[in-house]
Amino acid sequence: MYKLGMIIALAALSTLSFARDTNNKVIYGADDRLDLYEVTNTLHLELAKSTAGMIDSSKITIEGDLATITGPSLKERGMCESERFSEQMTAANCSGFLVGEDLLVTAGHCMTSADDCASNKWVFGYANNDANTEAAMTVDASNVYGCSKIISQSLDRSSQDDFALIRLDRKVTDRTPLTVRTTGKIEDKTPIVVIGHPTGLPTKVAAGANVRSNDSSVFFIANLDTYGGNSGSAVFNAETGVVEGILVRGENDYNYDYGQGCRVSNHCTDEGCRGEDVTRITNIQALMDILGGNVPAEETK
Repeated sequence: MYKLGMIIALAALSTLSFARDTNNKVIYGADDRLDLYEVTNTLHLELAKSTAGMIDSSKITIEGDLATITGPSLKERGMCESERFSEQMTAANCSGFLVGEDLLVTAGHCMTSADDCASNKWVFGYANNDANTEAAMTVDASNVYGCSKIISQSLDRSSQDDFALIRLDRKVTDRTPLTVRTTGKIEDKTPIVVIGHPTGLPTKVAAGANVRSNDSSVFFIANLDTYGGNSGSAVFNAETGVVEGILVRGENDYNYDYGQGCRVSNHCTDEGCRGEDVTRITNIQALMDILGGNVPAEETK
């Protein structure tokens, strides 16, 4: 089941398409999403530095050393003014994270073709570092990277495997590749945190979640507070900072509020609704081979 419902419902309201996203996501229990300036956990702040947003090239203008990102606000996309972050811009289509000096992981449905690779940029630092919200955001142009190649990709409707490993157009020298699990699997009920771009918003860190179901060899299910745009987000062990998987699917994001004439976040109890699906990072055999030294990274270029 793929993310079509919200796309159709919002088509007349939104100037930003999330056609690459598969199933929507949702809030479980309390809304744990935080802007970077609100995060006090130093480990999570450090991890966030190595996460990126996938933004259509048309939404980025580079002049000299600065890149300007533009996009409609969450409210302009039809969400209620009462929604958290309603005044913030939405520009990212998907999320991703650094796993090598020029290697990035995202969801397979975010990178399905050479055209996806060519038409999007990966932006580090697309985040709010204070309470101000504006229609545009500037980042250092050096934080904007292209995709030069899709090394490995899977979007298997049968097994529900969903991942992509891409090579960026140059090495990332000012951020540290994340540590990923290479063997075994996460334990039941382990506390986890997700970092990415819900509904295309600037970076949000959402902790307060744990593994709910761990039976599948392909993915595990968790009660993470995630939305479309979080697809491709790194899901970490909240205590160790090790990447356990990639956020790919989940419950419906928004419900229409007829009283307000706009959309509000879908809320579930921590144990309710279907949960959010997280592809196991160990499924990416090409990455496991590179990290294990079985295939030098240079040979995948």
